[in-house]
Amino acid sequence: MQDEILRALVWTDYRLAVLFTAIIPLTLLIWAFVRKADAIVRLLIIYWRVASLLAITVYLLIAGWPVGFVSSFCAKVLIPVSLWFWVDVNEDIDDQPQRPLKLALTSWRWAVTVYCGLGAVLTIPFLRCAFINGLASTTFCQVWMDPPLLFKQYFHSGSTPEFLGFMGIVGLVLYVLYLSYFVLIRLGKQGRSAMEQ
Repeated sequence: MQDEILRALVWTDYRLAVLFTAIIPLTLLIWAFVRKADAIVRLLIIYWRVASLLAITVYLLIAGWPVGFVSSFCAKVLIPVSLWFWVDVNEDIDDQPQRPLKLALTSWRWAVTVYCGLGAVLTIPFLRCAFINGLASTTFCQVWMDPPLLFKQYFHSGSTPEFLGFMGIVGLVLYVLYLSYFVLIRLGKQGRSAMEQ
């Protein structure tokens, strides 16, 4: 019975993730681009750069690589930070007149912040899965790999899990290198301004 409840919660989490971290922000990006709302477009581009860690996580979990649990947790922490960190973007968005796009963006920012915050807290017990050999042998950890495996079946049925995991690791290495560059070099130069200097 507990396994069924856990499985239902995991599938619900993945469905919410698709809605809050993919469908809604993609819709907002297109809407903002059409409306020529530069500050919103800038914020959403930053969001997509940070949220790409979720896609990397899916590929790592397809291969059953435990580091996917750590990257999932990190993504849920970094996404809200990326949405509220930028002083200049926040000021530009605040200065815009109250229109449906601004209301939709603000609602989504708060919703995804709450979703990721709760998700990060609830993911903490599963971080131990990052240190277990033979993930497939424990239902507690295996249940998190079921949705990525379904994703593989739909979109990468001809690829092996090992190849997709390799692509995930390459993506993770590039992500960590860029994040390190940003934190160690660019953040000191530009501070909390999203404008390139």
